[in-house]
Amino acid sequence: MTEERLKKEVLATIFQKFAKDYGFAAFVGSIQVLPILENTKFTFTYEVIGFRCNKVGKVFIKTISGSSSLVDHLIFYQEKEPSINDTPIYAIEETKTDDKESRNSGVYQRCSKFVFVQNYYPNVPKIMLYNLQVEQKKNPTDTYIFGTKMLKSLGVTILGKKGLDDKRFNAFNSIEEFIELKEKMNPTRNGQSVEIIKKKDRIEITAKLLNGGRLAHDPNIGMTTIIAQTLRKLGWKDKIVVTKHQLPTQQSVGIKNKFIQLANRLNISLEKLSIPSTTFTNDYWRYETEGEKLGTIFIHLVVENFTQGYSIFENHAGSEKGYFIPLKGEPIPLAKYKDREKYKAGDKSQIVNIPDLVLVDLSNKIVIDVEGKQYQFRKNGIEELAGYDAFDELYIKKSYPKFKVTRTVVLYGSEEEAIVEIEIGFLLNKNGQLILGVKAPQLFKQQSKTY
Repeated sequence: MTEERLKKEVLATIFQKFAKDYGFAAFVGSIQVLPILENTKFTFTYEVIGFRCNKVGKVFIKTISGSSSLVDHLIFYQEKEPSINDTPIYAIEETKTDDKESRNSGVYQRCSKFVFVQNYYPNVPKIMLYNLQVEQKKNPTDTYIFGTKMLKSLGVTILGKKGLDDKRFNAFNSIEEFIELKEKMNPTRNGQSVEIIKKKDRIEITAKLLNGGRLAHDPNIGMTTIIAQTLRKLGWKDKIVVTKHQLPTQQSVGIKNKFIQLANRLNISLEKLSIPSTTFTNDYWRYETEGEKLGTIFIHLVVENFTQGYSIFENHAGSEKGYFIPLKGEPIPLAKYKDREKYKAGDKSQIVNIPDLVLVDLSNKIVIDVEGKQYQFRKNGIEELAGYDAFDELYIKKSYPKFKVTRTVVLYGSEEEAIVEIEIGFLLNKNGQLILGVKAPQLFKQQSKTY
């Protein structure tokens, strides 16, 4: 069960972990993720080929979404299709980000998900899986060391990173050790360092939570909640208060966001403001039945499995943004702006709009920018195709200079059985029907021949 497109290398890691933990003999070969069709209609289920184990009949993948802070993958080992009442064997958060690229995104921004899942599956094994596409940083930052020690203190298994047997990454033994290490850390680049201050009857965490006029600072929400969870794990039973949060009014706190839910669970309070009483939703996850990514992930997987084409960039809705893969050389992290300083000065035209998916057709030397949309918003998708000039100039034309660039829209939804607009290349409708546009890219036509 996944919010993301499950990548082959991630699946291989999961299979290896599963076989080792359960003591099963298993073979992981050339993995493929294939859509299951019945009477030419997609069943919204994928089957994984390339994993063999006498204790496993088949492996299926289905796309899910969450009402709030859902981990990327929930793994179930059972005969029947999972329901919300079933318990997974693993809760996995996946990231491609090393602290070489981003200190906060690599650890803190994802940590609150492990605190969140604890409310629904208190005993599920939790895994942080680093699916690195760039070389791991040789000298880890203080932020990464501190964050990793917190994860280990909370029993999170870390996969995909080297050197974690180093004593620097051991779990914390005491609150004093925990606070002392944080005090030794270098301040953040913008000077807004998060501090942990122990007093007689409470511990204060100084952290800015304001973003866009409300409580929405994701990295610090992640950092604050995992610090609080670690303090509770280490035995702190008194008050935990977030100070210097910069939230101006009670209204800016909100009523039922991710932080408020976790603050209720961990008994966190805000300086001079109150935490509204709230509870977690009953359903941690649900089967995805509406999102545009049902269409873009489908076209992504079938192109890679049934044609000579492949993805060179992906940013499926609600999923982690990938790297851009050039024809030659290392993967490239995308810039948000053509010129950051001009953007800061107020020039909004410096924003680089990016597609949801970019496919390359090597046979015909074509690169395809794909915008994903729900059927009802198809006109918006068509309009957004005009906004990729900066992206094409910065990345595609430099890395694929002899390739033609085309743009198309991929849709999910409705019960329509035909596409009128020529800008739309593919529609996966709610009934699982696969519908090609009149001017669909050749790569789409190639994969459709399989069915």
